[in-house]
Amino acid sequence: MADPDLTLWYDEPATSWEAESLPIGNGALGASVLGGVPAELLQFAEKTLWTGGPGSPGHGFGNWTSPRPGAVEEVRRRIDVDGSADPEWVAGELGQPRSGFGAYQPFGDLLLTFAADAVTSYRRHLDIAEAVAGVGYTSGGVHHTREYFATAVDDVIVARLTAGRTGRISFTATVRTQENRTATITSRDGRITLTGHLNDNGLRFESQVQVINDGGIRTDNPDGSVSVRDADSALLVLAAATDYSPRFPAYRSGVHPRQAVAQRVDRAVAKGFKRLRADHVSDHRTLFDRVRLDLGQQMPDLPTDELLRRYRDPSTPAAHRKALEALYFQYGRYLLVASSRAGSLPANLQGVWNNSATPPWNGDYHTNINLQMNYWPAETTNLPETTAPLFDYVDSLVPPGEVTAKEMFGCRGWVVHNETTPFGFTGAHDWPTAFWFPEAGAWLAQHYYEHYLFTGDEDFLRARAYPVLRSLAEFWMDELVTDPRDGTLVVSPSYSPEHGPFCAGAAMSQQIVHDLLTNTVEAATTLGDLGFAQQVRSTVDRLDPGLRIGCWGQLQEWKSDWDDQEDTHRHVSHLFALHPGRRITPQGDPELATAARVSLTARGDGGTGWSKAWKINFWARLLDGDHAHKMLAELLATSTLDNLWDTHPPFQIDGNLSATAGVAEMLLQSHRGVVDLLPALPRCWDTGSVTGLRARGDVTVDIRWQNGKLVHVRLTTGRTGTLRVSSTLFENRFEVLDARTGREVGVRGTGKEITIDATGGTTYVAST
Repeated sequence: MADPDLTLWYDEPATSWEAESLPIGNGALGASVLGGVPAELLQFAEKTLWTGGPGSPGHGFGNWTSPRPGAVEEVRRRIDVDGSADPEWVAGELGQPRSGFGAYQPFGDLLLTFAADAVTSYRRHLDIAEAVAGVGYTSGGVHHTREYFATAVDDVIVARLTAGRTGRISFTATVRTQENRTATITSRDGRITLTGHLNDNGLRFESQVQVINDGGIRTDNPDGSVSVRDADSALLVLAAATDYSPRFPAYRSGVHPRQAVAQRVDRAVAKGFKRLRADHVSDHRTLFDRVRLDLGQQMPDLPTDELLRRYRDPSTPAAHRKALEALYFQYGRYLLVASSRAGSLPANLQGVWNNSATPPWNGDYHTNINLQMNYWPAETTNLPETTAPLFDYVDSLVPPGEVTAKEMFGCRGWVVHNETTPFGFTGAHDWPTAFWFPEAGAWLAQHYYEHYLFTGDEDFLRARAYPVLRSLAEFWMDELVTDPRDGTLVVSPSYSPEHGPFCAGAAMSQQIVHDLLTNTVEAATTLGDLGFAQQVRSTVDRLDPGLRIGCWGQLQEWKSDWDDQEDTHRHVSHLFALHPGRRITPQGDPELATAARVSLTARGDGGTGWSKAWKINFWARLLDGDHAHKMLAELLATSTLDNLWDTHPPFQIDGNLSATAGVAEMLLQSHRGVVDLLPALPRCWDTGSVTGLRARGDVTVDIRWQNGKLVHVRLTTGRTGTLRVSSTLFENRFEVLDARTGREVGVRGTGKEITIDATGGTTYVAST
């Protein structure tokens, strides 16, 4: 029986892919379930099916098509003389028309057509705890059920159709695809094969769907469809792949995907439905069940779209509102698992789901915040495995990025700009307000170092994180220039996404580079690369901090005091040092934290979906739980579709994922080297519990609170070392016990913060 607290459900079929379809995915493959009765549509996608790249007309990795000696220096000179430069002019100097960029493509539609009488008792649902979608209805006196899931264990999509009476399953399965490709569709022995290549770049693709009937008659039709009549049940197994490879510069494996696809289908069919489902659910729950959240919610017996509508009504009972908030938190974790598993590309702007050959923003990887936002909940909500595709992808950007760094900047290391693709587009295009962002690689590198901070995995630091950090540090040590105004090192040209003029030393640019370089110093010191650590430290000592308080008390967005109190732009880029950075904390620098609050207040609570989600995290870091909750409520009320997808508009998954991270930040923080318990608990969540959240230092945390006060905490340490913990609990009478022995553990500290000399593999318990 599905847990109602973890189930989205509806009493009507979907009529809108974007607003109503239910997503299933295994990282590489995704499908959207619409749940129609006379015609069921499973729209499916596979992450590597992209136009653009090698073979596409005009492709050149975004690098300049002809040398431009001195182009960057000329822009710098203009900025030095005039103090700023117009984005249109800079784009003319440094940009170029985008060609060969491409777009993420839908793979196809699996259409099931039925002969149906009038329908009653209709229900369409998605159980996010088991990652299984379903449809149920009664027609002609017979109850019909369908189940759908995308299993990472077997890398296939599975559908099963059953009925309450024997011999009542009849349908025709048809596969359709887009017109921007050369394709053939055939059927043989119940297997529908779609094969072809994209017209744009010649990328080869294939999908196979095996239709298996239990009883009745199965027929292969001349048009490539398969019909089943009078069966007791039916099983459909779908696999899809392309000949894409992440290797620069060809990005082709040279091997047709047919054999791999056929093997996946054959193996899945041989396992049978029960094993497929059991293995899938076990695999998913191993990840999903690590975190549980109880806000005192009470899930009403309402379809999810109606629950969302009532959430917007302030008279709705608080327990019902909390039910949606808790579900939304866990839905973000579900979406991350479904769209980012090892061996696949990372989650893009729409995760893995797509129904358009021309998706919004090409369905690409925006690296001026959006790709990074997708992975904010990975460590904190105990899903570190989902970062594997991100690291693999960023590693794949290094070879083309080295070419761009050399040709465009004359620098060591590597670089990537504002938008990129699976084909190593590391250069620039010419959209004035969103084409120049060489800091993107430095921001992406933060995820490597954060993974180390959360896990303490020194092997990962040495083999994966440090090479990326070191290479990017080399780029910035070459690229930074001296500001003639004060002698500090600055990024120039610099741009604050996605508004304002080009300048030298915009706050976000300086904060990101500072974050990279200080992380590199720490990593180099840990690994014994002391000479390089000293080189980087000397650069940090000269670096403009990007942290200034302006004339109206704001944290300045630019090095010059240009901020407008009426500016309500959705990007609040100059607060990077507050989140996801770690330089601004109310505890460590209350003056800068106050300035950040002034800036955030001036920007307002509006914005697009992802912007509101980022503001949840900002307000949580400012320890204002009520305002963080207000932003969560704004996101749900005004930027959430009926299927709970975030809308920019249109749909972007980053709002879902970063909002989930924001809820975690409200309950647990550790960025300042201290495990802060309930740092931004809103008053409306007065009583509750959470288990399985993760803190830096390899600590798993379970918390229970009553009447706004922490009453119980379990801290499970993965490694031996000093554990600092902060909570109002420690201002009262308490004791810390070793959960295994029941013996009291000695602690140091006074007031809110205590220190434990922790032993790896030990659980420490503290209660009032």
